[in-house]
Amino acid sequence: MKKQVSATIPSKWGPFKVAAYAESASDQMPHVAYFHEDLDPSEPVYVRIHSECLTGDLLGSNRCDCGQQLEKSLQILSEKQGVLIYLRQEGRGIGLINKLKAYNLQDEGFDTVTANHQLGFEADERSYEIAHKILLDLGIREICLLTNNPLKVSSLNRDGVRVARRIPLKIKPIEENRDYLQTKKDAMGHYLD
Repeated sequence: MKKQVSATIPSKWGPFKVAAYAESASDQMPHVAYFHEDLDPSEPVYVRIHSECLTGDLLGSNRCDCGQQLEKSLQILSEKQGVLIYLRQEGRGIGLINKLKAYNLQDEGFDTVTANHQLGFEADERSYEIAHKILLDLGIREICLLTNNPLKVSSLNRDGVRVARRIPLKIKPIEENRDYLQTKKDAMGHYLD
């Protein structure tokens, strides 16, 4: 995997660069690094590693807090001149079709982890190896990681990248995602109040 192309994008958060990472230039679903044009990798960089969530990020689903976390992260990253790494691993790595099947199981009373297990998957199938490679490619060796997920911290805190600080992303629960967030805390160890 390597950087295939980068370009500048004017956005509501200011001027950012976007770089597409893939095995080849013909890849239709590249991973993305979205970073402030004044990024300074000589200092600890604010970083959000965000796994794709079409339903939350784009469609505004209230089943999860993904869209709210993404929005809050982009606000922080614009202020701190940081980096968003957007990984194409929908549904905690099980893909959109299986994620929607898991939603149907959740509607039958299963929690998000048990629904994944019912479909033959682990609670979380994601990998952060690609994010690690992107950070190194951008020259970033020390980060302030915006996350509530302990797996991200342990996965990145190795081989040339040091997590200097974890920045919590506190999103106020609402009725539709309260059980989901409680399951993430209880079953997956996420740092949530």
